[in-house]
Amino acid sequence: MSVLTPIAEDLWTNEAEPRLIGGKLSSGKIVFPMPAGDAAADVEPWPLSRKGTLWSFTRQDFRPKAPYEGPGESQHDFVPYLLGYVEIPGEVIVESLIVDAKLEDLKLGMPMELTIVPFNNQHTTFAFRPERAA
Repeated sequence: MSVLTPIAEDLWTNEAEPRLIGGKLSSGKIVFPMPAGDAAADVEPWPLSRKGTLWSFTRQDFRPKAPYEGPGESQHDFVPYLLGYVEIPGEVIVESLIVDAKLEDLKLGMPMELTIVPFNNQHTTFAFRPERAA
């Protein structure tokens, strides 16, 4: 198996426990993802906390329209997946894939943690999962 590459550059830090990279605007507001190009002027890269709480969630039951590149070449081999918004307290709300859970396991306000997962046979992406007990 080949080494998978991140779905986008500079989306998360390269650490044993990666952190998403947001941006801190001159106003103090934090955004995600970090702006690029001219929009990044005067924006400070801001590694976000790895932990947050589940703010909202749903299940994607049908294959998204092109340019979707996730698993499943057709509607017949598509596997539904979970999506949610995770609030990182004092920072930002992040839209994310939710992994390692079933729809019935999810509860608003539950603790979540960042993880990096395969996206397809070439790339990795970020996701959140229910926080594991320490």
